[in-house]
Formats: sequence, C-alpha cells, structure tokens
Amino acid sequence: MPISARWAIAALLISAATPALAADYQTNLGPMPLDDETKAVIAGRGLATARYDGKTLTVKGSFKGLPSNATEAHLFQSEYIGVPGRAVLDLTLTKATEGTLAGSFTLSAEQANALRLGHLYIQINSEKAPPGYSWGPRGTLWGWLQPAHKTAGQDVPQAGHWFIPQLDTPSR
Repeated sequence: MPISARWAIAALLISAATPALAADYQTNLGPMPLDDETKAVIAGRGLATARYDGKTLTVKGSFKGLPSNATEAHLFQSEYIGVPGRAVLDLTLTKATEGTLAGSFTLSAEQANALRLGHLYIQINSEKAPPGYSWGPRGTLWGWLQPAHKTAGQDVPQAGHWFIPQLDTPSR
C-alpha cells in the first residue's frame, strides 16, 4: 500500500475517533408578549448558556425580577424561530422570584438538528403567569438558544445582522 494511502487511512481513522467539536449557545430570557392583562404578572430577565459536545447539551442560567415564584422551566422545540413549540426536556430551577436553572441532556438527532437551526428555546413559568393563550403556551420568561455571539451593552446599538447569528453568513 502506498504511503499516501496509509496517511489517508490514518487521517480518516483519527477523524472518526475524534468527538464532534463543542458548540456554545446563549439566550437572553425576557418576558412573553405583554398586554394590559398580563403586564402586571409577567416581568423579569435572565440569561442562559448551553454547551453541546456532539452528544450532551448542558444548560445553565439565572433569572431575577419575577413578580411571583418560578414554578417550572423547560426546553421547548419549535418548527420555526419565534413560534411556540412543545416542551421536550425539563430543567431544574430555583422556585423563587430569582435564582438559577440547569439541565444536562443527551439529544436525539432531531433535537440536535433543532438546536443547530435555532429551534430550541427555554421557558420559565411562574405562579402568576396566565394559564395559556390560544396562540401558544403560558410562561413568564423565554429565550431562543442561538450560537454564542458578541452582544452590545444596554442602550448600545449593535451593527450588522446580529439578531439571528446563524443567518449572519458572508455574502456569496
């Protein structure tokens, strides 16, 4: 067997044994859409990060300013960014008006693809959150997991296509 073929086979074996590169994600947790009925019971902010190592997704975050105690948190999957979906994984959280959330999960191929496409989001519910809407689930805070990216500070304009980072690709 020629030396170049041996090197090609060795490289193939090494790449097959190497785990997928880790990917980092983040979200800013904010209030669900508000109207006159809900603005008194839906408030607060939070941040969450996630790391996907090719098999396991690890989520960590914090929240504060809820008008009532948090009751549950879930990872939801949707068909589209910004459209309510279905709960697929449960997160643990502090059942208070401020605290932390966390979870570690082995993702299915479908869930891993949804993560890459930006179709997974975190939702925190609270005691005073409305029972539900005809257009989607109840909740107090929610945020879509997007690839980790640089963010500007409060009241600082951010240039470029920053809203959906995975769509911010170079021109062809």
